[in-house]
Amino acid sequence: MIAVVQRVTEASVSVEASGHHAAIGPGLCVLLCVETGDNSAEADWMAGKLARLRIFSDDQDRMNRSIQETRGEILLISQFTLAGESAKGNRPSFIHAAPPDAAARLCDEVARRLRHEHAVPVKCGEFGAIMAVKLVNDGPVTIILTKGERHST
Repeated sequence: MIAVVQRVTEASVSVEASGHHAAIGPGLCVLLCVETGDNSAEADWMAGKLARLRIFSDDQDRMNRSIQETRGEILLISQFTLAGESAKGNRPSFIHAAPPDAAARLCDEVARRLRHEHAVPVKCGEFGAIMAVKLVNDGPVTIILTKGERHST
């Protein structure tokens, strides 16, 4: 599982085809990729890491507070292209991306765990859709999180 996590002052996602729109104020915009072999253990780890990741400023302006402490929101967007490999040639290969049914289930599980186990408000994109994402990166702060068979644990 791979997540690109951006601290934002605001973020939104829109799907023109379905009319879906979701927006958040201050919080995290998370692009999430589920890879082949990922399971509930990776979903649990990712939800916990996102909830506890200390990348928000404290009173001394140090990154020392989590999304739980700031009571911010998360905009969670599936993005299989994070699994892209382009070491050979110029066209990325996505063979490490999980099949859509497994990826959708685990993305939903991460969102559900964030909401119910960590009390973090979560809004989501639309799985498998062509989405337009807008955000204002705060800092800028961008962190890459990885967990699973292809990544050191």
